[in-house]
Amino acid sequence: MKEEMENNKEARLLTTAFELFTEKGVKDTSIQEIVDNANVAKGTFYLYFKDKYEIRDILIARKSQRLFAEALKELRKNYIENLSDQVIFIVNYVINELTKNPILLKFISKNLSWGIYSKTVIKLYEKGDSEEDSVYQLFMKGVKENHLELKNPDVTLFMIIELVSSTCFNSILYKEPLPIEEFKPFLYDAIRDLIEPKK
Repeated sequence: MKEEMENNKEARLLTTAFELFTEKGVKDTSIQEIVDNANVAKGTFYLYFKDKYEIRDILIARKSQRLFAEALKELRKNYIENLSDQVIFIVNYVINELTKNPILLKFISKNLSWGIYSKTVIKLYEKGDSEEDSVYQLFMKGVKENHLELKNPDVTLFMIIELVSSTCFNSILYKEPLPIEEFKPFLYDAIRDLIEPKK
């Protein structure tokens, strides 16, 4: 019961911080506001987080990770054999979710890769998702099973996620260089070229 109450405080701090950050921005949100709105003591905040930037980083990593986990769940409902097609399915799912939720897109900003590569940020905060069931594992397994000759699969996946993150941010919010639906074919061609480079 005590542990449940503690987790509840942490969850309230995370939820409240996200609401305030997306409403007012990180810079204009104080720790005092977070604890007042979460209805916890200021000392409790420091039990979980070093400062407001740490809670922001954890939220970005968690929100990004959740997007990838949901995309993976959707992928499992479909039979897609080709690794490039699997990755594009996941990317497309994530882009569509971010397009529907520009507030989340602005909050994550261009840090989508934290959902896959934020082990240091997220180490204590995610107990649910197993390492075996992740986009990272799907990609590494796919490279191996398909005998893809990638110099460094880890770097390739990172480049794909960073490419999606930075270009989609501008494409969704500012329609630069193109609106997202027009931009997708170019993006997906680039992803295919990274996964299966033409000889």
